[in-house]
Amino acid sequence: MQSEATDFEKNWAAPWTIPHHHRRMPGLRFTLVERRWLLIATDILLLNGMLVIAAMIWYDLPFSFPVLLANLKWFITLSLLGFVIGQTLDIYNPVRAASVSAIIVNCLLSGLLTSTIYLAIPWLTPPLERRFFAFGLIGFITIGLPLWRILYARLLTQPNFERRVLLVGNGKTAQKLATEINAAAQKERANPFRGTGYHIVGHIGELPIEEEKTLDPAHSLIRFARRQGVDEIMVADDVALSPLMHEALLDCRELNMSVISLSTAYERLTNRLPVDYAAHDLHLIIGNEDDLNHRLYRAAKWVIDRLVTLVGLVAMGLFIPPIAVGNALTSPGPLFYRQQRIGRAGQPFSVLKFRTMKPDAETGRAVWASKNDERVTPLGKWLRRAHIDELPQVINVLRGEMSIVGPRPERPEFVGELSRAIPIYRARHAVLPGITGWAQIHYPYGDSVEDARIKLEYDLYYVRHASLALDVLIMLQTLPTMLLFKGQ
Repeated sequence: MQSEATDFEKNWAAPWTIPHHHRRMPGLRFTLVERRWLLIATDILLLNGMLVIAAMIWYDLPFSFPVLLANLKWFITLSLLGFVIGQTLDIYNPVRAASVSAIIVNCLLSGLLTSTIYLAIPWLTPPLERRFFAFGLIGFITIGLPLWRILYARLLTQPNFERRVLLVGNGKTAQKLATEINAAAQKERANPFRGTGYHIVGHIGELPIEEEKTLDPAHSLIRFARRQGVDEIMVADDVALSPLMHEALLDCRELNMSVISLSTAYERLTNRLPVDYAAHDLHLIIGNEDDLNHRLYRAAKWVIDRLVTLVGLVAMGLFIPPIAVGNALTSPGPLFYRQQRIGRAGQPFSVLKFRTMKPDAETGRAVWASKNDERVTPLGKWLRRAHIDELPQVINVLRGEMSIVGPRPERPEFVGELSRAIPIYRARHAVLPGITGWAQIHYPYGDSVEDARIKLEYDLYYVRHASLALDVLIMLQTLPTMLLFKGQ
């Protein structure tokens, strides 16, 4: 005679094989957010610890609370600088942090830049009276930060620190999102979910029909989740839950098991808003224009746009002479290039760029730009890699047609094609298009509808979560793309 649990597991078909018994040593089961803050907090503590050690060795600084408090500005400056450079180099990404090969170079660079720039700041940092102090601090930070990150990648990704997750939902969207979450983790050169702190133990469609040998379904779910050591339940929110499933999930929640929607988990893990869920998301349509915080954000964004634009105009003026000479020598023709794009509320406008293609590059229908595009001029390749060709768009920002940060404006021909293939595509027109954006720092240039769909998910994430902090983060992470010639 089979046990109730066996009948229960038999009635629930799970795409992944689930072990019948799971035991593990007690451990801290960090969530994705907790892992990110652990990285930030430990990095800052490490930076300040290295500063204290260097000051004690070369300045005979006594280790006491009054002395540390008297020099508080040293530690605040180092903390802020380290945090900004860390965000710029994206070293607080938990998925990337789980892979030594993916994070080690950026950690070395972050430590070197942080310590070097810190020592160049006057008054807010220790006086450079001894040369060995400067060399010692740079060495401590540049070596100490990567060593800590290697320890994190080796230790904090072990099973005892993972949260075991159960997926609930039998819709096609649930299966698709689960697959894409795994694929997104693999692209980051880490095992699926390895750096996120989540480990999927199973995927359950629906509660079983009550039978004579089966326990009450609600209690069966609790028993099943306990046997598998489940910490969190991700529920597909594209289909309505049955009353029995709703009751079972409520019981799990009362027993301190976290319950979140699969779309929310998808956002946290991939930084994208899934198109299949966005099509039913009223928040993208309703907006929050009446919210005071949103109005303050828009006002601050307007001011930042104008300030950055002033710097951009100066930079554009400096680049005009060499670009004009280079174009005249390699590809004679106009210096600037104007092209129709679709902006906020679906309004067309002419975007301004430095010309990077041959004058007769497009004589027929509009075509996607592609990698190693033969239409790009020799000088244009370098301008594109550093995104210098986008500088003239600061004029579009002054006209109120664009912002510094926002979804990239697309051509009318492509907007029509993409709107027919992906109806929610038009939601990106709810905000001003930008010179740089969330999609640009996370995904390379695309030349297909599928690439456009993935970039749209990044854009929808921005539309939904737009804030001053997110705008600053995007601007910071755009800098490495420009300086390292990662454009196309």
